[in-house]
Amino acid sequence: MFGEILDGSFQSLRRNAKAMLGAGLLAQSLSAILAAVLTGVLATSSGSIEAWAETASTADVASLGIGLMVTFAVLSILSVFMSVILQGAMVIPVARSVLNRPTGFRRMLSLVRPRIGALAGLAAVLVAAAVAAIALFFVLVVLLFSNVRGAAALLAIPLMFGFVAVFVWVAIKLMVAPAAVVIEETGAIAGLRRSWALTRANWWRILGITLVVGILVAVITQVVLIPASMLPTVLSGVVSPHGGSGQDATLRVAVGIITAVVGALVGAVGYAFQTSVMALLYLDLRMRKDGLDIVLLREMETGADPDGIPGRKAVAGNPYPGYGTSPGAWPYGR
Repeated sequence: MFGEILDGSFQSLRRNAKAMLGAGLLAQSLSAILAAVLTGVLATSSGSIEAWAETASTADVASLGIGLMVTFAVLSILSVFMSVILQGAMVIPVARSVLNRPTGFRRMLSLVRPRIGALAGLAAVLVAAAVAAIALFFVLVVLLFSNVRGAAALLAIPLMFGFVAVFVWVAIKLMVAPAAVVIEETGAIAGLRRSWALTRANWWRILGITLVVGILVAVITQVVLIPASMLPTVLSGVVSPHGGSGQDATLRVAVGIITAVVGALVGAVGYAFQTSVMALLYLDLRMRKDGLDIVLLREMETGADPDGIPGRKAVAGNPYPGYGTSPGAWPYGR
């Protein structure tokens, strides 16, 4: 049930805090560093930027815009690769927590290392598919405006909502692909197919849980970050009410860096919690479809492979390994 998913996520986060929060900090590090650098640059060079904008030509502004777009695209691709790899890695502590096996950060990295190549391939496939979908959308919009003209805006809005709906539908269908790649040792394409099959007949349930958890994390994040965003105004009036521009710039840089660090910490907790929910949804789907709970009970009873990943050796669709191979085979005998 939904409450059990939330409770299991909190327990996994608490039992494997170093692994989960460490991976969450890695996932948030890129955006935190970028936010701190941008804050420092804007705070120390606001005057020079205004002077440059007054004398810049159209070509200069265009080149700056293209450079920013390319930088944003590169950072987005890097973020997707890092996110997919870390999501796959963070499934391991959650899976081991089901059998009450703690997992440190080093143990998590050592267990996920053989699957990093497959996770990178999965990220490459997702990035390529997203780029192709965005390109197709813009091509359709251009064709629409070039042919229909006056009514193009009325048709473009439903087209945009249709693309968003398809994106959400596909995203939910492929949400547990990183977990399948790591736990079941599949390739990138096989992991996507496996996620598509596991989420069949459970799409609305997964969407509801994902939305509620996302809203919950967003509200808690804003509750923490709103006071931090008010620090520049409060400190400028208390610490240096009559300070010059140099002191104000230094204060803005310091507060910006502190805000970026706080945001990274809060984001790491939220990211770890959301990834834990995703991992538990994957395990829940496999329990419903493959009988994984029986396999996990067997591993708990025997204590098999205490340093490995639970459920990795289970055969999809057959919760009884060895069934029928001999008269005394489990589950009829030990």
